[in-house]
Amino acid sequence: MVARLSKALPRPLAGALAVGAALLLHSSGAMALGLMQAYEAALQNDPVYRSAYFANEGGKENRQLGLSNLLPSLSANYSGSQNRTTRVIGKTTLPEDYISRSAGVQLRQTLFNLDAWARFKQGQAQSKYAASQFASQQQEVIVRVVNAYLDVLYKDDLLNLSRAERDLYTEQRKVNDKMFEKGEGTRTDMLETQARLDVAEAQVLESIDGVANARETLAKIIGSDVGDLDPLAPDFRVRPSDGQSFEDWKAIAMERNPDIKTLTVGTEIARQEFNKAMAGHAPRVDFVANYSKGSSDSITTVNQDTTVRSIGIQLNVPLYSGGSVNAQARQAIANEEKAKSDLQGQINKVLVELRKDYNALLSSVARIGALEKSVASAELLMKATTQSIKGGVRINLDLLNARQQFYTSKRDLAQARYNYLLTSLRMRASAGLLAADDVRDTAMYFR
Repeated sequence: MVARLSKALPRPLAGALAVGAALLLHSSGAMALGLMQAYEAALQNDPVYRSAYFANEGGKENRQLGLSNLLPSLSANYSGSQNRTTRVIGKTTLPEDYISRSAGVQLRQTLFNLDAWARFKQGQAQSKYAASQFASQQQEVIVRVVNAYLDVLYKDDLLNLSRAERDLYTEQRKVNDKMFEKGEGTRTDMLETQARLDVAEAQVLESIDGVANARETLAKIIGSDVGDLDPLAPDFRVRPSDGQSFEDWKAIAMERNPDIKTLTVGTEIARQEFNKAMAGHAPRVDFVANYSKGSSDSITTVNQDTTVRSIGIQLNVPLYSGGSVNAQARQAIANEEKAKSDLQGQINKVLVELRKDYNALLSSVARIGALEKSVASAELLMKATTQSIKGGVRINLDLLNARQQFYTSKRDLAQARYNYLLTSLRMRASAGLLAADDVRDTAMYFR
């Protein structure tokens, strides 16, 4: 199965088959699954990507199919039959049996055919259309893998926060119980804490389900069970700005975005469909050459062999087809206008997403910096609270509150970092620049 797959897929994908062994080790708990491993596994196992790959392979043949309309065609024929005839001459009946045979070869070459030329141009456009669609899917699988990978890590962060809140209310309930036993607390305090603890327990269960669902999503993409993942590196640093303005990114997107290129080619396909329709009014000129041999073709040529060689020009002129040519032309014009509108709609969509990601990327840098300070402050508060407990100034409940604040700040910081990484990839995808090297660079943030 692996050998068949390596033959079916291109060399970069076939090379990634080694990931299978790594995934087997990973599933047995031998190693954590890295982002680059997940991406390479997705190239082999993600059904959406594989479908796009084979659709592109089929689309490549449209170029040859279109060219075939301009190339010569060669055909051969043969026939043989047993004939039983009766000839009546006066009052005499002469039965006669004979075998007739014929064979021939015909060569036809288009000299002037607007329909064939339109099909040739359309075949080229259809191949480009399939290639652009596949380029879009190559970027899309990167975004899906990274998004699913980051979602698992984020759901793990949410689970840790939910457990911290549950522990907080568990400890607070113990404190309330002791205070109530000493007559210093109220039943209302106990009930309120119990209600919050019940909510926290429900949130823990919900977070566990969220982690399971996120892992299942990633597993469907990479085709393997998901164990431990590489977490964000503690020395996370935001990349320096490339200094490009939004107008720079916009210009790149207009030129290289694969979805825009796909629909641009789509307008060319629709235009050639109109040319095919209008070719129904045009004459067709073919060069035709025939070579045929016959034996006993008819009763008058029994036992006679004939050889025919012919070469010439064949002209076909359409006169009237019930109005179908004009109807097809009007339909093609409408489809071309639709293709143009779809293209403009896609351009608007890409530029809106690009602007949103561009703004988000700029603001995320400042947000990450602020949250890093928040985490540092929460960590200091947790250490200070621990020392205060030893000195008898604070109680365990205060430490749990500080710990909850610390987990919340860490979760928000991790989310901001995840969003930063994902937004930068999405922006490069909108510009048509996203490639495997970007996954490799992003994987450096995890270890």
